[in-house]
Amino acid sequence: MRLQQYYTPYEVASHNTPTDCWLSFNGGVYDVTQLLQEHPGSLAEPILAAAGTDISHWFDPTTGDVRTCCDPDTQLPLPYCPQGLFLHVAPVEPTSSYDCSVQVPWWKDITLRVGLLSSKTRLVRVKNVLTEQEDTLEVPSEETVGQVRQRYLTLNAHAESYTWKALGRTAGGAGSQFEFRELDLNKTLQENGVVDESGAFESLDMPSDYHVPVLHVYWNDDLTVA
Repeated sequence: MRLQQYYTPYEVASHNTPTDCWLSFNGGVYDVTQLLQEHPGSLAEPILAAAGTDISHWFDPTTGDVRTCCDPDTQLPLPYCPQGLFLHVAPVEPTSSYDCSVQVPWWKDITLRVGLLSSKTRLVRVKNVLTEQEDTLEVPSEETVGQVRQRYLTLNAHAESYTWKALGRTAGGAGSQFEFRELDLNKTLQENGVVDESGAFESLDMPSDYHVPVLHVYWNDDLTVA
């Protein structure tokens, strides 16, 4: 899979097997596949069971470490692991099986991070004016139009040979004067004036996908073929 800057929860959820295990937490997306393969056993089971999900609730948002609770008997802080003790969490009782040589626990290992989790996704329709084909994409709201175009490459290998436009109010115009304006690939959809109105529809008890903005792509020249 091509690595990207942002991922949707759906994309993370698709990596949910022992040979392809991703997790998201604290805004990041992590590939822990190799970690699990190098450390099989009971301590890996809680991680594998959570494959493809967001586990931010496992960690303290301030410190980034595993949450703690108070032992009712000793009144000492203990790692809070209701899903079971997992890899790199120090056991409560002394044991020779714990690897004390670990300097950086896996949840703080930046080398495992493959990208960021989108804080909010949105739907957008892409209509090929030449072929009349139309596709609906779920994209991170943080992505630029250029990054959305990269996603569209999986549906149209020549997406970079198109000009991307969206309907907007005519510059200096008033009333109902609109035109299709070319989008700035370095700006987000919102910055290009393609407003996400899904929240407004939800507040009216209407489906969030009641209205999905459409982007028109116009054929230029096929510069993607040598």
